[in-house]
Amino acid sequence: MAAILAKKLGMTQLFRDDGRIERVTVLEAGPCPVTAIRTVDRDGYEAVQLAFGPVREKHLSRPELGHLRKAGAPPLRHLAEFRDEAGELRVGETVTVEAFEPGQAVKVSGTSKGKGFQGTVRRHNFRRGPASHGSHNVRAPGSVGASATPSRVVKGMRGPGQMGNRRVTQRRLEIVELDTDQNLMLVRGSVPGPPNAIVEVRSDA
Repeated sequence: MAAILAKKLGMTQLFRDDGRIERVTVLEAGPCPVTAIRTVDRDGYEAVQLAFGPVREKHLSRPELGHLRKAGAPPLRHLAEFRDEAGELRVGETVTVEAFEPGQAVKVSGTSKGKGFQGTVRRHNFRRGPASHGSHNVRAPGSVGASATPSRVVKGMRGPGQMGNRRVTQRRLEIVELDTDQNLMLVRGSVPGPPNAIVEVRSDA
C-alpha cells in the first residue's frame, strides 16, 4: 500500500485539453524518510513510520532528534505510522510522490476545521421553527427527552456541541496530476483541514 505524509497548500482548478475544469486540492507530498519499521515479532504488528516537515533543531526534543539521527533523517516535525504488510521499505529509504501515479484512487485523512460550539441548525442541519404567531421556538433544538419511561435523554441524540476539529477520512479521491520536481500532488475534490494542515495520503484500492 502506497502512503505518504503531505501538507495541504490550498485549492485551485485545472483546465484540461478537452475543455473540462478540474477542481483540485494541491498537496505538498513528501519527501518522507523512513524512520522506523514495526514488525510482528517485536511490536505485534507490521507498519512503517514516516517523517515529514522540516523544522529547526531547537524545536525538537533530544529524544526526537536522537530517533531521527539514528535513521539518518534531518530534523522533521511530524511522524506517522502506516500499515505495511508487504514489508518493502527499509529504514533510511525515502518515500516520494513517485510512489503514486495519476488516475490512482487515494484516501486522505486529516483533522477537520474546528468551528467551536455550534447549535443544531448549523451542526446537524435542523430546520428553524415558526417565526410568527408568538412562537419562541426559532432555533431551539426541540424535544429531546421521553416520558416517565425511560426518564432520560437517549444516547446519540443530536444536539448542540463541539463542531469540527475531528479526524476525518475522505475516500475515493483521484490523483489528477503529479509534479515530481516540486513534490506536488493534485487531487480531485477537497480534503480535510485548513491550508498548511498535515494530512495522510494512502492508496485506496
